[in-house]
Amino acid sequence: MADETPATDDRPPSQVVNEMVDHVLELAATWTAWDGTPCPIDDRIYTPHKAIRRVADHLVDHLAEVEARLAGVGPIPDHWHASSFTDAADLAPFTQKDLDEARSRLTRLAQIWTVRLDALSPDQLDRSPGDGWTFRQIAFHLTESAYYADAVGDLTS
Repeated sequence: MADETPATDDRPPSQVVNEMVDHVLELAATWTAWDGTPCPIDDRIYTPHKAIRRVADHLVDHLAEVEARLAGVGPIPDHWHASSFTDAADLAPFTQKDLDEARSRLTRLAQIWTVRLDALSPDQLDRSPGDGWTFRQIAFHLTESAYYADAVGDLTS
């Protein structure tokens, strides 16, 4: 089995999270042009709403893990259905109001991540308490959330 541990580099972890959110929101800015046709990628389908939901869920899930581990308690296992389903809300048109809400939701989550990660020392980032990836690795893993937005893509053309 391949090593799935996220690769890291010298960038501050909060920068990495913010860059991912910025990328997602740049793509989302084009999604008001979405024609309602779901985007099949791999064995799943994606829509603008589903992409935003998955990015937000991923940020929330790992933030809960980080906070629990810092508090010395075990994280609550997630029960997300992840991207395995697409519900009626995911198929709704993506309006300017939806984009505004996505910006608010994702930029607030990015700010919470920035505050949390920037408050940790390098040692805390790289020798995180409890089981699992280090907090630095988790931050870099979050960049994989861009996959959901990339699945929908840039709809300006």
